Amino acid sequence: MNEHEVKSQSTNQAVADREGSAVTPSQDNAGVAAPAGMAPCPTCAGAGTLPLFFVYAIGKIEAPRFPNLAVEKEYAQAAARTETAGKTDQQTFHAVLSKKENRYLVRQLCWVLSIQGLDTYLLRPRDPADIDLLVEAIRPQPSPMDIDVVIGVRGPIAPPEFCNGLMVPIVAFDQIYSFDRDSLIKTLPKPEKMTPKQFAPAAEEVFARIMQMTDNAGATDEHRALNYLPMRYSGIYAKAAEEFARDFSLAAVEVLPSPLSSTRKIVDAIFSYTNRNTDFTEKFFVRVDVTEEFPFLVTKLSPYYDR
Repeated sequence: MNEHEVKSQSTNQAVADREGSAVTPSQDNAGVAAPAGMAPCPTCAGAGTLPLFFVYAIGKIEAPRFPNLAVEKEYAQAAARTETAGKTDQQTFHAVLSKKENRYLVRQLCWVLSIQGLDTYLLRPRDPADIDLLVEAIRPQPSPMDIDVVIGVRGPIAPPEFCNGLMVPIVAFDQIYSFDRDSLIKTLPKPEKMTPKQFAPAAEEVFARIMQMTDNAGATDEHRALNYLPMRYSGIYAKAAEEFARDFSLAAVEVLPSPLSSTRKIVDAIFSYTNRNTDFTEKFFVRVDVTEEFPFLVTKLSPYYDR
């Protein structure tokens, strides 16, 4: 083998080693670059051939955590330059990270979405400009009623060094909505013949039932549809109020693939109401398209008949 062939073989081996090596996200680029095996742009040509794992999750963004001692010490120095007398730890976090000169710290911290009290996702913005959405999720006065809705793309499990040993999936988000449950209920349009005092408990019951459904991390088509509805479709609340007034209780909520699914992913969300006296059950359903990252309504609520 001549010298040229030896050099060529060495070069080819180096390329193969690089291509075959595992790539772990860094603290700086995890939210910008698409995770391995995923299309960086779902609307780009050829992206349809690559799997995209969408997330539409409802939970609570916890106070940011320090990935290592160096970041913790850097935050302490930034806090020392901020007026924090009389503030709680949560208020101090908000005051420090809201300052424009401290935006670099926001990118370094670990942002965790907790669902039903469990650490579920590490959050990184797909667009660096969206880092402000994380800061807005820090409430100076947090409440158990606080809600954060995260919409994005699920990536790989974070390596141990990424967030001080926390190993959960990374979600590169495109949108975050932060509000509280009372604000959501107050914005819902109520039925004409019903007072706010009658409607509010019914709406809260429907929202709580969906939130308490087991294993809802907003990562499957069914759960994404289920999480989309209480956020964007007020019809399910109005129907619940009507059924409660007729002495029916909300017996079950289930999501099934729609018979209309062909080239697109469409699911049926079915709400079952049972009469408290006769045990007679009525079902109503709404169709949701979950093909892409952002679900949308296909048909409004209507009676459902078992086939």
